[in-house]
Amino acid sequence: MPIPPTGTVTFLFTDIEGSTRLAQQFPATWPSAKARHHAIVQSAIKPHGGYVFQVIGDAFCAAFHTAPDALMAALDAQHALHTEPWGDVIIRVRMGLHTGSATARPDGDYEGYMALVRVQRIMAGASGGQVLMSQDVADLVGRDLPLSISLNDLGIHRLKGLAAPEHLFQVVAQGLPADFPPLKTADHPNNLPTQLTSFIGRDAEVAEVRRLVSGTRLLTLIGAGGIGKTRLALQAATEEVAKIPDGVWFVELAPLADPALIPNTIASAVGVREEPNRPMLAALSDHFRSKTVLLVLDNCEHLIADAAMVCDSLLRAAPRIKIIVTSREALSIAGETTYRVPSLPVPTNALPLDTLSHVASVQLFAVRAQAAKSSFALTNANALAVVQICHRLDGIPLAIELAAARIKLFTAEQIAARLDDRFRLLTGGSRTAMPRQQTLRGTIDWSFSLLTEPEQALLRRVSVFAGGWYFEAAESVCSEDGIDAIEVLDLLSRLVEKSLVAEDDVHGIARYRLLETIRQYAREKLLDSGDGARVRARHLAYFLRQAIAFSDNWPGLEQTAWFENARTDVDNFRTALDWSFENGDLLSGMRIAGDLFMLWADYFPAEGLDRLGKFLAHVDGQARLAPRASALFAAGGLQSVAGNYAEARFYLEDAVAISKATGSERLAADALGYLTWAAIGLRDYDLADTVSSEALRISREAGIVHLVGNSLEFIGDVAYVQGHLEQAQAAYEEAVTVIRPLGENMLLAKALRGLGQIARRRAEHKQAVEFIRESLTLNTESEDMRAVAECLAALAAVCAAQGHTLVATRVCGAIDAMLIALHSEMIPVDRLEHEQTVTLLRHQLPDSVYDLAWSEGHALTLEQAIALALEGSDV
Repeated sequence: MPIPPTGTVTFLFTDIEGSTRLAQQFPATWPSAKARHHAIVQSAIKPHGGYVFQVIGDAFCAAFHTAPDALMAALDAQHALHTEPWGDVIIRVRMGLHTGSATARPDGDYEGYMALVRVQRIMAGASGGQVLMSQDVADLVGRDLPLSISLNDLGIHRLKGLAAPEHLFQVVAQGLPADFPPLKTADHPNNLPTQLTSFIGRDAEVAEVRRLVSGTRLLTLIGAGGIGKTRLALQAATEEVAKIPDGVWFVELAPLADPALIPNTIASAVGVREEPNRPMLAALSDHFRSKTVLLVLDNCEHLIADAAMVCDSLLRAAPRIKIIVTSREALSIAGETTYRVPSLPVPTNALPLDTLSHVASVQLFAVRAQAAKSSFALTNANALAVVQICHRLDGIPLAIELAAARIKLFTAEQIAARLDDRFRLLTGGSRTAMPRQQTLRGTIDWSFSLLTEPEQALLRRVSVFAGGWYFEAAESVCSEDGIDAIEVLDLLSRLVEKSLVAEDDVHGIARYRLLETIRQYAREKLLDSGDGARVRARHLAYFLRQAIAFSDNWPGLEQTAWFENARTDVDNFRTALDWSFENGDLLSGMRIAGDLFMLWADYFPAEGLDRLGKFLAHVDGQARLAPRASALFAAGGLQSVAGNYAEARFYLEDAVAISKATGSERLAADALGYLTWAAIGLRDYDLADTVSSEALRISREAGIVHLVGNSLEFIGDVAYVQGHLEQAQAAYEEAVTVIRPLGENMLLAKALRGLGQIARRRAEHKQAVEFIRESLTLNTESEDMRAVAECLAALAAVCAAQGHTLVATRVCGAIDAMLIALHSEMIPVDRLEHEQTVTLLRHQLPDSVYDLAWSEGHALTLEQAIALALEGSDV
């Protein structure tokens, strides 16, 4: 046996392209062809000192001491495979090479997760017959290649699930094909979730769905719950990614109870922000109008009428959009093509074992059972029982997977016998319910009965979560009343193992979710148990704490992580808000809605105002309560962001009064700050002077350093708009001194931009550009695009002041395009300044010249606009 390499190891991974299709198309000759493939690959690896540490189906995983050895083994194998007289089964193998750090384990496997994942992803990007390698391998072999071998530089590629991109090379060798399709990497934008299990038995269905998508703009996949609609849609969408230049976007609608939120949910997935006082559906229509995209709208049946309306509107507005819908019934709108997703084929008892193992339903059971229990194998002894299971479960993928998960506890024969005893169709349901829905319910009922009481209790309780949850949430919400907190992780892991709870990787952290069918089933069980109100109350309490923590950590060094968590849990926050309102816990809901201010402001301002308005209307307006102050501040802040300064003042003045009465210094200072902007927007500078000074006093007395810096910026803004430049400069400079040590780059950038504007007012253009350039860099790094537009506006003013009117006008055109795309307004001080710049340029240029320059600016990319502004303002 070769010695397993360890330390710095070069890995070679290989895989037959389309092996499932070949096995089904050529059941008689596939086994012998596969055996010849194995022999060829083995004989190529061994002479070069390769160590085969794993063979999974038709995929080889081999390790080599040196990169040249690994490369030559790959080429020897490809040459032999290419010249082999295959007959009717033509085998083509994709291969990937990567060098990384790994340690050989005593059991023959390897530790070195990232190296193994990277080589697998490299291999997955190749086509049959192609050999790909990473930059690490290319560096080791590139200088010593013989003349018959060369490397084709394929550039930088993002690999699915990996943060760092990879520079990939194709090996080109004499006697082997050199032309292949584009790499199957993640370069095209998409948010398709990573699938952690293999896709089995649907090659023909995927091909048909892709064919239908090519000829229609709306395709609805119809079928019962658990039939595999979502997985089929995801697989087809994944294979379409390379053909869709502007993105493939997956939108999960199952958590939604309010159909009015469908456009918001789509917008969140594709990154479209709400525009004040404008329906989100109109904003989406504009966003998609000139784009070639594919949307996958999953689980529409409970929102069918509204989903149909949204799809119809988008299809009419955007001529190059395509939509795949999964639902239990058709949308029934013009232009719709429907495809009924079939069950997996089920076998007859008479098939021989070799053929039986390639029938999709049996293959699915066998693969999932082996994942649950590695020693499981399909044999002549258990084949009849497996066939019975597949027949009894009607070839429904979810039902088969649930049954296969029980292989840890029972033999296949015992599972089949239990199905005879316990599995029965449910009757008397909705007349529109499909028979297989009832069959699936029976399967879930049977699976539920096999759980221990603590497992059943946890499954019931996690049904309160919408859109998934992290472990800490389950620990807090689902413990007590018979489940200790220390038990939750073990119980949750068991539910994952039994395929009742799904586990996803979100930025390296496990996040859990229920398939919607199971969630609905478990929710009914929760309500029947009499435990529903207590669990929902704990859910509300937990997400109240999360909302408070989100607010407390904004701004802060961890604000980005908290913001992403809040976005991820937005459906849970919505559920908590709905429950608080329905159950009369208005103060908790009001506090959640108020503390989510920044989430509403950046993504859902209209929804935020609507929810805040409902709570404010139902809580005594005379109540001097901290949650009311928080809600008033959020409502005022959202009105200020929208440019509705009179409404903002109304809310914010009330928020200030209640905050002072309840001793909330931070909230009072925040509300006074936004009230300063509202006052500037209303040109009420006496009010702006008073409230900004009050914000600074409160911040200093409370000792909240970042609020001191923020309040100083408000002082500077008020002084600046009134032309008191010395006072403004002193305030901004003190703000920089206070904020810079905190690492609060967004606040720091605002103060620097103010200093730049002052320098420009004094015709100190070089110093102005230095301040604004630093501010622009900080805003670009933090991806604060509204602030980037404000920096460009300051640079445009410098250009105009130096007589570069055409450049300034083009930059202003670019700013206008940015703000339209962002559906945003500048903060009042910057907006007033920018309006003066635009007015000046209009007076200095003829209308035709101005209009042309403005339209040229509209067409600039962000990078071009920044370069033009910096070049035009350079002194």
